[in-house]
Amino acid sequence: MSVAYSPGIAGPSKVIAENPEAVWELTIKANTVAVVSDGSAVLGLGNIGPEAAIPVMEGKAMLFKKFAGIDAFPICLATQDTDEIVETVKRIAPVFGGVNLEDISAPRSFEIEERLQDIGIPVFHDDQHGTAIVLLAALINAAKVLNKNIEDLKVVVNGAGAAGIAITRMLRCINFDDTVCVPINDIIVCDSKGIIHKERDNLSTVKKELLNYSNRENRKGDLKDAIKGMDVFIGVSIGNLLTAEDIKTMNPDSIILAMANPIPEIMPEEALKGGAAIVGTGRSDFHNQVNNVLAFPGIFRGALNVRAKRITPKMKLAAAYALAECIDHPVAKKILPNTLDMRVVGKVSKAVMEAYEG
Repeated sequence: MSVAYSPGIAGPSKVIAENPEAVWELTIKANTVAVVSDGSAVLGLGNIGPEAAIPVMEGKAMLFKKFAGIDAFPICLATQDTDEIVETVKRIAPVFGGVNLEDISAPRSFEIEERLQDIGIPVFHDDQHGTAIVLLAALINAAKVLNKNIEDLKVVVNGAGAAGIAITRMLRCINFDDTVCVPINDIIVCDSKGIIHKERDNLSTVKKELLNYSNRENRKGDLKDAIKGMDVFIGVSIGNLLTAEDIKTMNPDSIILAMANPIPEIMPEEALKGGAAIVGTGRSDFHNQVNNVLAFPGIFRGALNVRAKRITPKMKLAAAYALAECIDHPVAKKILPNTLDMRVVGKVSKAVMEAYEG
C-alpha cells in the first residue's frame, strides 16, 4: 500500500507536475486507447444507444488487446450532441494515448473527428478510415491479380455515409502527397437516392464536397445505371441490391467488394455468375473478408509507439500498402490476409511509424 498508494504514489505525481511529458513514462497513458461511441450507428443494429453499444465496444477493446497488446476501454456516452461529445473527449484525453471513435452516425462523425485533431493524441474514426484502408489494400492486390493499373480502374462506391466518403477520399488521394499515391480518377458515388450529381438539390455539405473529385461526367440515374461499363463495385450500404444480370453490364473481369453486413449487396456466387473475377465481402465465411481488424490494431500500435499527435493521411496510406504487402502472391480468392494473421500488426505498425513525420 505504501508503494502503490500513499505515500509512495506522490513521487510520480510530483515528477509529472514538474514535467507533464513524464506522464507517458509513469502512467498507463502510453498504451491506453479510449473506444468512444454514442451508440448511434452500431454495425448492423443502428441507433441502439450507449448501453446497448457497450458489448460492441468491449469487443473492440478485446481486439486491441489480442492483436496489438493495447489496453482499450469502452467509453459509451449518454449524448448524441456533437458539441457535448467533442467536449467530453477533450476532457478525458489526459488519461489516454489515443481515441478510437466508433459507431457514430454521419455526418456528425466527420465533424467530431475533425474538431478533435488538435488535442495532442491521435483521434481516429475507424468506421471511416479503417474501412477505407483495408478496402484500398484489397483493391491494390485485386489489380495485381488481374494485371490492371489501379489508376485506370472505373469505380462505383455505393453508400455515402462515413465509410463511403472516406473510401472515395482515399481512392482519390485527397490530402495525400501525389508522389506517394496514384489516384483513381473515375469514381461515381451513389446514395439511397441514386448517383450523386451536380443537379441534385438534396445533397448535404459533405456530399456536395464529393463532387469536387467524383462523377467527372456528371452521370445521372440509379445504382444500376452507375455500374454499367465500370470495373469495380464497392458496397457500404444495404444487402441484396444487385443481381448477376447487373454484374454482366460491368466491364469484363469486374471486382466486387460488397461489404454490407450481414447480407452483402450481392452474394459472392451471384456476383461470380455475373462474370466478376474477384469478390470480397465483410463476412468471415467467404473469401476475401474486408475487416477493419486488419487495420486499426496496427495503426494505433504504430501511433502509440511514436507518440503521434494525430494519424496523418500518409500514415493511413502507408498502412494500406503495408497491408497489401502482407500477401506475397495474391490470387483471386486471397487478396487480403486472414483476420487472425498475427503478422499483420507488426507490418502495419512499422509502416505507420515510418510514415509519421512528427
